[in-house]
Amino acid sequence: MNTVWKIIAAAGLATGMLAASPALAQRSPEYAAARSAGQVGEKMDGYLGVVGAGTAELRRLVSDINIQRRDKYTEAAKTANPPATLEEFAFAAGCAAIAKTVPGEKYQAPDGSWQTRTTAPPLRDSRCP
Repeated sequence: MNTVWKIIAAAGLATGMLAASPALAQRSPEYAAARSAGQVGEKMDGYLGVVGAGTAELRRLVSDINIQRRDKYTEAAKTANPPATLEEFAFAAGCAAIAKTVPGEKYQAPDGSWQTRTTAPPLRDSRCP
């Protein structure tokens, strides 16, 4: 397995941990509502983004989630085999998170535009598997 695949596999595990994390699961129905309403989406860099202007409350919610993600990515990158930088690990997690979106959810395409997931595979960076 080459280095990129190993990092992506580890990032996929981290993304799964984030989704299953009790802190995020219990965070709020506001997050789930914003996600299903297309107000937030997965970004190529591994973090959550606000689609459009968003309210101050929504931006705070996204910021809180991203702080938790960064903490998890930092720890996971340190123990990754092979070792990875935070940015490499976050990017790989972004690949995995975008791949896991479901129809109706928003994600960031390689050109930076926000797309709505359809039943077709999402548009992803060419460096993603």
